[in-house]
Amino acid sequence: MGMSIKKGDTVKILSGKDRGKQGVVLRAYPAEGKIKVEGVAIVKKAVRANQQNQTGGIVPQEAKFDASNAMLVCPKCGQATRVGHKQGELDGHRTAIRICKKCGAEF
Repeated sequence: MGMSIKKGDTVKILSGKDRGKQGVVLRAYPAEGKIKVEGVAIVKKAVRANQQNQTGGIVPQEAKFDASNAMLVCPKCGQATRVGHKQGELDGHRTAIRICKKCGAEF
């Protein structure tokens, strides 16, 4: 299952408790179709004390959620947009390039 959203992209959340927020993708899980976004879908996790983390307790962290609930934000026009694909060349090899459906800029 391919995804148009990659690590480092800026996305806008479309649904859920964080609807309307924007954030940077920390990690993408293409096999699951899920992403983890900075500052979005915060959950509290109980962490046991260990050598690295001397004090245990409840730690807030980002949870992964379905990529269909987020839309890519174009760096050029600044709008949330669908992603188009076109064939391009990079270092003499043909590759798929992601483009903005609204302004035509490449990601």
